[in-house]
Amino acid sequence: MATATVEERWLQFYRWGPYGFLGIGTALAGITAGELMTRTDVVVAGVLVLASLALQLCWHARRTEGEGGGPESCAEAGSGAPAAIPGAPGPASVAYFALRTALAFALTVCNPLFAVHACVGYFDAVALLPPRPVLVRGGLLAVALTLAGSQAGGFPPASGLQWVAFGGLFALNAGLAVGLAHLGAKEAEKAAERSATIAELARANARLEQALAENATLHAQLVLQAREAGVADERRRLAAEIHDTLAQGLTGIIAQLQAAEAADTGQARVHHRRAAALARHSLGEARRSVQDLGPVALEHDTLPEALAKTVEAWAERTGITAGFTPTGTGAPLHDEVAATLLRIAQEALANAERHSGATRAGVTLSYMDDEVVLDIRDDGRGFDPAAPPARGSLGGFGLAGMRARAARLAGAVEVESAPGEGTAISVRVPLVPHG
Repeated sequence: MATATVEERWLQFYRWGPYGFLGIGTALAGITAGELMTRTDVVVAGVLVLASLALQLCWHARRTEGEGGGPESCAEAGSGAPAAIPGAPGPASVAYFALRTALAFALTVCNPLFAVHACVGYFDAVALLPPRPVLVRGGLLAVALTLAGSQAGGFPPASGLQWVAFGGLFALNAGLAVGLAHLGAKEAEKAAERSATIAELARANARLEQALAENATLHAQLVLQAREAGVADERRRLAAEIHDTLAQGLTGIIAQLQAAEAADTGQARVHHRRAAALARHSLGEARRSVQDLGPVALEHDTLPEALAKTVEAWAERTGITAGFTPTGTGAPLHDEVAATLLRIAQEALANAERHSGATRAGVTLSYMDDEVVLDIRDDGRGFDPAAPPARGSLGGFGLAGMRARAARLAGAVEVESAPGEGTAISVRVPLVPHG
């Protein structure tokens, strides 16, 4: 069961407190009626109690119906005036407070113990009266007057001594009521300032978190751009190095062998032709290596298309049944992301071919909200990920290379495998769109 807040408890007091104070005052007055009241006082008090109860019921109904969108009050139904409730004082609440205080004063004249009913004014004067010091202090002084008269022996004081007591008690009640109300108002102002400060701090924290998130995104983009520039520079350097050494050397070999072929005869020509063919083949391999610094498969195909062709070609070459499945809403990926995933898939399939002894394999590419997941599975012999195999087998340079490639993109590689239960490799990298 939920615990009521302080505000909810005060609202309950505003609603039911006046009934309780009126009931207590009526009970005390009834017990002492034989000693403190005449027959006329009893009759008048009875009428005033009924009037106070009717006033309270009317105010209760007005508050309830006003909050629910119904008639605004018993006396002003259909007037269009806003409902006066605690926290939103208005003319109706001022009239209610004044009538209730006047009735409590009249009841106190009949029997001093009816002043108990006036005590409720100390608690809800600020809630019912507009936030103007004159009105609030006036309401509190009216309540203090009623209580002082009760404490001095009733209205009107019967002797000079009672008048003196009444004056002193009134000063005491008024000072306490106004002083405590002033302190309460100051505390309320401080609480409002604290609430405003806390709200401003919350907004500042929200703005700071948004700025940090934007900075993190910008930092990730700058890191990726810097890496892309570094990789591009390294590719150009390697391409130039191969072109200036291996490719030019092989070209020279071909030219020399062609010249020798024209001069030699017989078996020498055969060997020279073979050397020329080998040199041409080496030149072709060198050129192919230069091109493969960037995946040729991604030059004209998207990543899903390149993966599908890679898996199909791998299955045809190895005789292992394999399939590729894309899931999610595909989107063009950044070149570096696509190249990394394709290289990892090729390495994983190569490892499966060399080491797993699998009969079936599957590759899945899944597009998530903010990441891309590549899964490669096989039904081979598996291995223990906690005991890395020897260098050169699965878990050696191949698996380490996959993890290094993924880590450069702030991604990760997870491996699930056990002897005799196949292997599953899952690669997660951020979804960085093309461009």
